[in-house]
Amino acid sequence: MVRFALAAVLSVVTAASKELPPLPYAHNALEPFISQRTLEIHHGKHHAKYVNTMNTMISGTDLESQSLEEIVKTAAKEGNQGLFNNAAQSWNHEFYWKCMSPQGGGGPPGKLKEMIESAFGSFDEFKKEFAAAGMTAFGSGWAWLVYDTNKNSLSVTKTIGAGNPMTEGLVPILTMDVWEHAYYLDHQNLRQNYIDKFLVSLVNWDFVSENLERAVSARDSGADL
Repeated sequence: MVRFALAAVLSVVTAASKELPPLPYAHNALEPFISQRTLEIHHGKHHAKYVNTMNTMISGTDLESQSLEEIVKTAAKEGNQGLFNNAAQSWNHEFYWKCMSPQGGGGPPGKLKEMIESAFGSFDEFKKEFAAAGMTAFGSGWAWLVYDTNKNSLSVTKTIGAGNPMTEGLVPILTMDVWEHAYYLDHQNLRQNYIDKFLVSLVNWDFVSENLERAVSARDSGADL
């Protein structure tokens, strides 16, 4: 059931899984919170390099025919750190872009709001916990809101480097990149400022809600792979 729920959510990002996808908005669309220059470098240089390196590494192997999700999980299972880093970062970034919107911000709708309040007590408490995860990811990493299909509940977690909760059987619902290249040109060393802007003005709550709905639907169907 966990594997099915993961597939249901990850299907939103795997269509262009092994190619650099275009941003879902213009490079200047997230200003003034994230600048055009940051997105040009972050997407066009960093994300592109992860994708290109991954494709070079899997060329001529059985992994070449697998989805990006499968490559991430296989690399993690086999301890292939170099491939995992590049594949997971390819996945993480594609998901991250979709977690933001020029019309982002506000609060979560419907079922997502209910489950956040159930898990954290309130939306404000969720934001505090999510921000803390981002602030305490030492060095470079990611903050995540994840769905646990076994517990039918949400939680916040963080990963270091290229880490992704899918390798722990959790379903990513929302992520925030806290590698310095995500915010340094705009906020310098003030990571908290970037996190505050992300939570207040950038989160694409409709996308996050859709991710949760897919995962819950898959769980409730009782289906498995």
